Amino acid sequence: MTLTPAAFIGHGNPMNAINNNRYTDAWAQLGASMVKPRAVLAISAHWYVDATAVTSMAHPRVIHDFYGFPQELVDFNYPAPGDSALAQHVGDIVEPVWVGLDDETWGIDHGTWSVLAHMFPAADVPVVQLSIDASQPLEYHIDLGARLAPLRGEGVMIVASGNVVHNLRAIDWRAEDEGFDWAQRFDDDAQSLMRRDPSALGELALSDDYRLAAPTPDHFLPLAYFAGLASAAATTPETFVEGCTMGSLSMTSYVVR
Repeated sequence: MTLTPAAFIGHGNPMNAINNNRYTDAWAQLGASMVKPRAVLAISAHWYVDATAVTSMAHPRVIHDFYGFPQELVDFNYPAPGDSALAQHVGDIVEPVWVGLDDETWGIDHGTWSVLAHMFPAADVPVVQLSIDASQPLEYHIDLGARLAPLRGEGVMIVASGNVVHNLRAIDWRAEDEGFDWAQRFDDDAQSLMRRDPSALGELALSDDYRLAAPTPDHFLPLAYFAGLASAAATTPETFVEGCTMGSLSMTSYVVR
């Protein structure tokens, strides 16, 4: 069986949607290196609600969930179609976990489209987005990631989009390609753990740096889905781009092929 890759993308600044840098180049190279998937299931830090749900509309709206950015970004469009059959299938494949079908509330947020715009710039791959249930513990998200693994054998690419380190209050806009000591240390610890045992992701939450690296869990939890996928694949994730930016954001990204 040919497996479609699964990836964790450190998406960082929304401006990455329209900028070109070593991170966006790596995302583009990943997209170009693989057979185009029949669909993408995206797990974005920006759909963080008290339920597990999946978008099921035929034409998901493009959500500009930010403010204070240039009009070029506000006007950016990524008109990928949805896939209602895949949305239903996601609910079936993870049973007995309950997944609601959302046909009107959400869509594709910038955690998803800022990445896919470089991976699949033609916006011709259907996209379904899965919410992150804020009411559930870390173990729930790791388990749910593992339950999603069979989709890879069906031509579905699973993309988890967040940041291993995400502390907006600590940002230093002058540190364009640098990380604070604690941010780089936590990012390095995450890479070591992902190589050793992704299912043990909970160990990172015990780190002295965790409170600074993840003051809120929304951007960290997409990594839990990828950890579950990597564990189910019984293979070592590959770090395909790494580094920190603005002091307190990690852009490190992983793939399981």
